[in-house]
Amino acid sequence: MTMTRRDFLSASAGLAVTPMLGGRVFGAQLSREADIVVIGAGAAGIAAARRIQAANRKVIVVEAASQIGGRCQTDISTFEVPFDRGARWMHNPETNPMIRLARAAGLEITTAPSGQKIRIGRRNARPGETEEFLAALVRANRAIDDASRKADVACAAVLPKDLGDWAGTAEFLLGANFSGKDLKDVSVVDKARAQDRNTAIACRQGLGALIAKLGEQLPVSLSTPAKRISWSKRDVTVETPAGKIVARAAVITVSSNVLAAGNLKFDPDIPKRTLDAAAKLSLGSYDRIALQISGNPLGLSRDDILVEQSNSTRTALLYANMGGSSLCTIDVAGSFGRDLSAQGEQAMAAFAVEWLTKLFGSDVAAAVKKSSATRWNASPHVLGAMSVAAPGGQAARKILTDPIGCMYLAGEATHETLWGTIDGAWESGERAAEAALRRIGALRDAEPMEAPARAPKQRRRSAPARSATPIN
Repeated sequence: MTMTRRDFLSASAGLAVTPMLGGRVFGAQLSREADIVVIGAGAAGIAAARRIQAANRKVIVVEAASQIGGRCQTDISTFEVPFDRGARWMHNPETNPMIRLARAAGLEITTAPSGQKIRIGRRNARPGETEEFLAALVRANRAIDDASRKADVACAAVLPKDLGDWAGTAEFLLGANFSGKDLKDVSVVDKARAQDRNTAIACRQGLGALIAKLGEQLPVSLSTPAKRISWSKRDVTVETPAGKIVARAAVITVSSNVLAAGNLKFDPDIPKRTLDAAAKLSLGSYDRIALQISGNPLGLSRDDILVEQSNSTRTALLYANMGGSSLCTIDVAGSFGRDLSAQGEQAMAAFAVEWLTKLFGSDVAAAVKKSSATRWNASPHVLGAMSVAAPGGQAARKILTDPIGCMYLAGEATHETLWGTIDGAWESGERAAEAALRRIGALRDAEPMEAPARAPKQRRRSAPARSATPIN
């Protein structure tokens, strides 16, 4: 029996630096002055730079990696179809400006199919079993919602104790597959405030390709890491291997892990409360193993999404026959995903084949023709997947939005309801850019943003589950 997307959490994250469709960049000659400098060319940085450019102010974007996109990377060379190694889905089609921008750029936007399956051993779940699972998810979500109104504790601590055979699957979908962390490491308030993400929208050419397209006309300097930022309330100086940039304000979009690790130096040091907040919003682990499987030995349809009934963290989510191709991806996350990723791509591919063989039989191994895996925890410019608040740490998201002199932080970690999504990253970049523009006197309070305003925040309903899109 299949389930609707509202019934089931079809998350997507996965990450690692890879070849992608690139836009035009400008790295040969680094301008020494700008109105606003943007650190990072992921979704938040590109959104910020576009907003600054739309206000007719000079902006420079410096990016440590060799490509635009941050945690949105599309591999177009390994398989027969584009492979999103990072963020895969967008949400909120009624209000998301990226969807409008993608269509305007001539890219194809598609809605993810609504049917997903549950596997119990070598068979699909029966209708009654599916209903039991959905009921378990409803009860688990409701318990998290109820607990969030009382105290910010760990999600695992408030789960019903009688979820039976579905306890492991519910914990995987609501924890590792939603946020990259096991539920014992996830704040109930952060989880409860996560905005509804049921409608999943993809870009056929790849989400990384979309971000690169949207950054084509921006002055982006690639392979140009910011080494040190000297700041005051009046201006900032960014030191890079290509020289110094002096600006009146800065938008900084590095991940919470990079910020907390101290990889970006500040003079003077940024406030301890900011670093503590970043540490409370550390990145979870979410990686994707891609297998080209000929002959469809899984017997699944185009774009089928599947999870198993599991009693351990050694499990995954399958996205089969992507776009009608022979490409399948196996997503691993949480503590198990982190440990597996640390073992390298060969071990990851071996697990994926072993897992599929357990569920679909021995014909799988011989049908695998090519594999690739992401390892975002080892990516030095990111150091993980998406942010999630530790128990007691949800208030840290608001702290990260506070200005530091004339510097403004952006990225999915700074969004209180769309954390862990490209949507939240994009919106946070626009917010930070507007704050920086106001500081330098380039924007009146009544001046509208480039993109339409978001819908009001939605409180997370006690639905069975929701899809996540780990990103920046």
